Amino acid sequence: MQNLSVTLIQTELYWENPIANLAMLEEKIAQIENETDIIVLPEMFSTGFSMNTSLAEPMNLTTFKWMRQQAAQSNAVVVGSVMIREAENVFNRMIWMQPDGQYHTYDKRHLFRMGNEHLHYRGGEKRLIVEWKGWKICPLICYDLRFPVWSRNVAQAYDVLIYVANWPEARAYPWKSLLVARAIENQSYVIGVNRVGKDGNDLTFSGDSAVLNFRGEYLFTETQKEIVQTVLLSKEDITNFRTLFPAHLDADSFIIT
Repeated sequence: MQNLSVTLIQTELYWENPIANLAMLEEKIAQIENETDIIVLPEMFSTGFSMNTSLAEPMNLTTFKWMRQQAAQSNAVVVGSVMIREAENVFNRMIWMQPDGQYHTYDKRHLFRMGNEHLHYRGGEKRLIVEWKGWKICPLICYDLRFPVWSRNVAQAYDVLIYVANWPEARAYPWKSLLVARAIENQSYVIGVNRVGKDGNDLTFSGDSAVLNFRGEYLFTETQKEIVQTVLLSKEDITNFRTLFPAHLDADSFIIT
Protein backbone atom coordinates (compact mmCIF):
# COMPACT_ATOMS: atom_id res chain seq x y z
CA MET A 1 0.00 0.00 0.00
CA GLN A 2 1.55 3.28 -1.12
CA ASN A 3 1.49 6.19 1.31
CA LEU A 4 0.68 9.70 0.09
CA SER A 5 2.90 12.72 0.74
CA VAL A 6 1.00 16.04 0.78
CA THR A 7 2.57 19.51 1.09
CA LEU A 8 0.53 22.42 2.48
CA ILE A 9 1.47 26.01 1.60
CA GLN A 10 -0.05 28.46 4.09
CA THR A 11 0.91 31.98 3.07
CA GLU A 12 0.01 35.62 2.84
CA LEU A 13 -1.24 36.74 -0.58
CA TYR A 14 -0.64 39.93 -2.51
CA TRP A 15 -4.02 41.56 -3.05
CA GLU A 16 -5.17 41.33 -6.68
CA ASN A 17 -1.60 40.88 -7.90
CA PRO A 18 -1.20 37.63 -9.85
CA ILE A 19 2.39 38.34 -10.95
CA ALA A 20 3.59 38.86 -7.38
CA ASN A 21 1.67 35.84 -6.05
CA LEU A 22 2.97 33.45 -8.69
CA ALA A 23 6.55 34.59 -8.09
CA MET A 24 6.16 34.22 -4.32
CA LEU A 25 4.55 30.79 -4.57
CA GLU A 26 7.19 29.60 -7.00
CA GLU A 27 9.82 30.40 -4.36
CA LYS A 28 7.86 28.50 -1.71
CA ILE A 29 7.43 25.45 -3.93
CA ALA A 30 11.19 25.52 -4.52
CA GLN A 31 11.64 25.25 -0.72
CA ILE A 32 10.16 21.74 -0.67
CA GLU A 33 13.19 19.62 0.12
CA ASN A 34 11.89 16.08 -0.26
CA GLU A 35 9.72 14.47 -2.89
CA THR A 36 6.00 15.06 -2.46
CA ASP A 37 2.93 13.79 -4.28
CA ILE A 38 0.57 16.78 -3.96
CA ILE A 39 1.16 20.50 -3.33
CA VAL A 40 -1.92 22.34 -2.02
CA LEU A 41 -2.31 26.11 -2.45
CA PRO A 42 -5.02 28.36 -0.91
CA GLU A 43 -8.27 29.45 -2.54
CA MET A 44 -7.80 32.12 -5.26
CA PHE A 45 -4.06 31.89 -4.71
CA SER A 46 -3.22 34.30 -7.53
CA THR A 47 -5.44 37.20 -6.39
CA GLY A 48 -6.84 36.71 -2.91
CA PHE A 49 -10.61 36.31 -2.42
CA SER A 50 -11.58 39.17 -4.70
CA MET A 51 -14.82 40.08 -6.46
CA ASN A 52 -12.85 42.00 -9.10
CA THR A 53 -13.59 39.56 -11.91
CA SER A 54 -11.74 41.71 -14.44
CA LEU A 55 -8.73 39.73 -13.18
CA ALA A 56 -10.23 36.43 -14.33
CA GLU A 57 -8.20 34.54 -16.93
CA PRO A 58 -9.35 32.06 -19.56
CA MET A 59 -8.08 28.54 -19.25
CA ASN A 60 -4.64 27.88 -20.75
CA LEU A 61 -3.31 31.35 -20.00
CA THR A 62 -0.74 32.63 -17.48
CA THR A 63 -1.79 30.97 -14.20
CA PHE A 64 -2.80 27.71 -15.86
CA LYS A 65 0.56 27.51 -17.66
CA TRP A 66 2.36 28.38 -14.42
CA MET A 67 0.62 25.49 -12.66
CA ARG A 68 1.61 23.14 -15.45
CA GLN A 69 5.23 24.28 -15.18
CA GLN A 70 5.32 23.95 -11.38
CA ALA A 71 3.77 20.48 -11.48
CA ALA A 72 6.28 19.31 -14.05
CA GLN A 73 9.26 20.78 -12.22
CA SER A 74 8.25 19.40 -8.82
CA ASN A 75 6.96 16.08 -10.22
CA ALA A 76 3.86 16.55 -8.07
CA VAL A 77 0.23 17.52 -8.46
CA VAL A 78 -0.32 21.25 -7.86
CA VAL A 79 -3.87 22.09 -6.75
CA GLY A 80 -5.58 25.35 -5.83
CA SER A 81 -8.36 27.64 -7.05
CA VAL A 82 -8.24 30.66 -9.36
CA MET A 83 -10.63 33.01 -11.16
CA ILE A 84 -11.47 31.54 -14.58
CA ARG A 85 -13.59 33.16 -17.30
CA GLU A 86 -15.60 31.16 -19.82
CA ALA A 87 -17.65 33.29 -22.22
CA GLU A 88 -19.88 35.47 -19.99
CA ASN A 89 -19.34 33.44 -16.83
CA VAL A 90 -16.62 33.56 -14.19
CA PHE A 91 -15.90 30.58 -11.93
CA ASN A 92 -13.96 30.10 -8.70
CA ARG A 93 -12.28 27.07 -10.23
CA MET A 94 -10.12 24.45 -8.61
CA ILE A 95 -7.43 23.21 -10.98
CA TRP A 96 -5.83 19.82 -10.30
CA MET A 97 -2.65 19.90 -12.38
CA GLN A 98 -0.62 16.71 -12.76
CA PRO A 99 3.10 16.53 -13.62
CA ASP A 100 2.36 15.09 -17.07
CA GLY A 101 0.19 18.12 -17.95
CA GLN A 102 -3.11 16.33 -17.57
CA TYR A 103 -5.58 18.21 -15.39
CA HIS A 104 -9.05 18.15 -13.84
CA THR A 105 -11.27 21.00 -12.66
CA TYR A 106 -13.92 21.62 -10.04
CA ASP A 107 -16.05 24.79 -9.91
CA LYS A 108 -17.00 25.93 -6.40
CA ARG A 109 -20.55 24.78 -5.73
CA HIS A 110 -21.43 26.94 -2.71
CA LEU A 111 -20.77 30.62 -3.34
CA PHE A 112 -20.27 32.79 -0.26
CA ARG A 113 -23.25 35.14 -0.41
CA MET A 114 -22.15 37.11 2.68
CA GLY A 115 -19.22 38.28 0.54
CA ASN A 116 -21.43 38.65 -2.58
CA GLU A 117 -19.57 35.87 -4.35
CA HIS A 118 -22.87 34.65 -5.80
CA LEU A 119 -23.29 38.00 -7.61
CA HIS A 120 -19.97 37.72 -9.43
CA TYR A 121 -19.36 34.01 -9.99
CA ARG A 122 -21.31 31.09 -11.35
CA GLY A 123 -21.60 28.04 -9.12
CA GLY A 124 -20.48 24.58 -10.14
CA GLU A 125 -22.80 21.61 -10.50
CA LYS A 126 -20.53 18.57 -10.40
CA ARG A 127 -18.21 17.19 -7.72
CA LEU A 128 -14.76 15.97 -8.65
CA ILE A 129 -13.06 12.81 -7.41
CA VAL A 130 -9.56 12.15 -8.76
CA GLU A 131 -7.50 8.98 -8.53
CA TRP A 132 -3.81 9.61 -7.87
CA LYS A 133 -1.15 7.07 -6.92
CA GLY A 134 -3.71 4.57 -5.66
CA TRP A 135 -5.69 7.16 -3.67
CA LYS A 136 -9.11 8.66 -4.38
CA ILE A 137 -9.21 12.38 -3.62
CA CYS A 138 -12.08 14.89 -3.49
CA PRO A 139 -11.02 18.57 -3.73
CA LEU A 140 -13.48 21.25 -2.57
CA ILE A 141 -13.38 24.99 -1.89
CA CYS A 142 -13.84 27.02 1.32
CA TYR A 143 -17.59 27.63 1.91
CA ASP A 144 -18.28 24.07 0.65
CA LEU A 145 -17.02 22.98 4.09
CA ARG A 146 -20.30 24.09 5.68
CA PHE A 147 -22.42 21.73 3.57
CA PRO A 148 -21.93 18.09 4.61
CA VAL A 149 -24.29 16.58 2.04
CA TRP A 150 -22.10 17.85 -0.82
CA SER A 151 -18.98 16.29 0.69
CA ARG A 152 -20.62 13.06 1.89
CA ASN A 153 -18.41 10.05 1.26
CA VAL A 154 -20.97 7.66 -0.20
CA ALA A 155 -19.68 4.07 -0.51
CA GLN A 156 -16.15 5.19 0.31
CA ALA A 157 -15.87 7.14 -2.92
CA TYR A 158 -12.72 8.89 -1.70
CA ASP A 159 -9.88 8.55 0.81
CA VAL A 160 -8.83 12.21 1.11
CA LEU A 161 -10.95 15.34 1.27
CA ILE A 162 -9.15 18.62 0.46
CA TYR A 163 -10.46 22.12 1.21
CA VAL A 164 -8.63 25.21 -0.06
CA ALA A 165 -9.79 28.42 1.57
CA ASN A 166 -9.69 32.12 2.34
CA TRP A 167 -11.44 31.65 5.71
CA PRO A 168 -11.27 34.72 8.04
CA GLU A 169 -9.93 34.49 11.58
CA ALA A 170 -13.28 35.71 12.97
CA ARG A 171 -14.76 32.33 11.97
CA ALA A 172 -11.75 30.19 12.88
CA TYR A 173 -13.73 28.08 15.37
CA PRO A 174 -16.23 26.85 12.74
CA TRP A 175 -13.36 26.16 10.34
CA LYS A 176 -11.53 23.99 12.85
CA SER A 177 -14.71 22.29 14.09
CA LEU A 178 -16.05 21.47 10.64
CA LEU A 179 -12.76 20.02 9.43
CA VAL A 180 -12.90 17.59 12.37
CA ALA A 181 -16.55 16.76 11.65
CA ARG A 182 -15.93 16.09 7.95
CA ALA A 183 -13.07 13.70 8.84
CA ILE A 184 -15.11 11.72 11.38
CA GLU A 185 -18.35 11.46 9.44
CA ASN A 186 -16.62 10.50 6.18
CA GLN A 187 -13.91 8.24 7.68
CA SER A 188 -11.45 10.10 5.53
CA TYR A 189 -8.26 12.09 5.80
CA VAL A 190 -9.10 15.80 5.62
CA ILE A 191 -6.72 18.53 4.51
CA GLY A 192 -7.58 22.21 4.92
CA VAL A 193 -5.27 24.87 3.47
CA ASN A 194 -6.05 28.46 4.40
CA ARG A 195 -4.16 31.73 4.00
CA VAL A 196 -2.72 34.11 6.63
CA GLY A 197 -2.35 37.90 6.84
CA LYS A 198 -4.77 40.64 5.75
CA ASP A 199 -6.52 41.07 2.41
CA GLY A 200 -7.66 44.16 0.53
CA ASN A 201 -10.95 44.19 2.44
CA ASP A 202 -9.03 44.45 5.75
CA LEU A 203 -10.05 40.93 6.76
CA THR A 204 -7.55 39.01 8.90
CA PHE A 205 -6.75 35.35 8.28
CA SER A 206 -5.16 33.10 10.90
CA GLY A 207 -4.49 30.12 8.64
CA ASP A 208 -5.20 27.15 10.89
CA SER A 209 -4.30 24.91 7.99
CA ALA A 210 -4.52 21.31 9.08
CA VAL A 211 -4.28 17.64 8.26
CA LEU A 212 -6.63 15.30 10.14
CA ASN A 213 -6.96 11.56 10.05
CA PHE A 214 -10.13 9.49 9.67
CA ARG A 215 -10.79 9.71 13.44
CA GLY A 216 -10.72 13.50 13.34
CA GLU A 217 -7.34 13.60 15.08
CA TYR A 218 -4.82 16.27 14.09
CA LEU A 219 -1.71 15.08 12.29
CA PHE A 220 -0.64 18.69 11.74
CA THR A 221 -1.92 22.24 12.20
CA GLU A 222 -0.41 25.72 12.20
CA THR A 223 -1.84 29.12 13.16
CA GLN A 224 -0.76 32.59 11.97
CA LYS A 225 2.62 31.65 10.48
CA GLU A 226 3.51 31.12 6.84
CA ILE A 227 4.50 27.48 6.40
CA VAL A 228 5.52 24.93 3.79
CA GLN A 229 4.74 21.62 5.49
CA THR A 230 4.71 18.06 4.18
CA VAL A 231 2.61 15.36 5.88
CA LEU A 232 2.55 11.64 5.12
CA LEU A 233 -0.80 9.86 4.89
CA SER A 234 -0.85 6.11 5.58
CA LYS A 235 -2.94 3.92 3.27
CA GLU A 236 -2.56 0.97 5.63
CA ASP A 237 -3.94 2.97 8.58
CA ILE A 238 -7.09 4.15 6.80
CA THR A 239 -7.72 0.72 5.26
CA ASN A 240 -7.41 -1.02 8.61
CA PHE A 241 -9.63 1.51 10.36
CA ARG A 242 -12.40 1.22 7.79
CA THR A 243 -12.22 -2.58 8.02
CA LEU A 244 -12.42 -2.64 11.82
CA PHE A 245 -15.07 0.11 12.05
CA PRO A 246 -17.20 -0.09 8.86
CA ALA A 247 -19.70 2.64 9.74
CA HIS A 248 -20.11 3.40 6.04
CA LEU A 249 -22.15 0.19 5.68
CA ASP A 250 -24.92 1.78 7.77
CA ALA A 251 -24.94 5.13 5.97
CA ASP A 252 -28.16 6.59 4.59
CA SER A 253 -28.61 6.25 0.85
CA PHE A 254 -29.46 9.40 -1.12
CA ILE A 255 -28.95 11.12 -4.47
CA ILE A 256 -28.05 14.80 -4.95
CA THR A 257 -30.22 16.37 -7.65
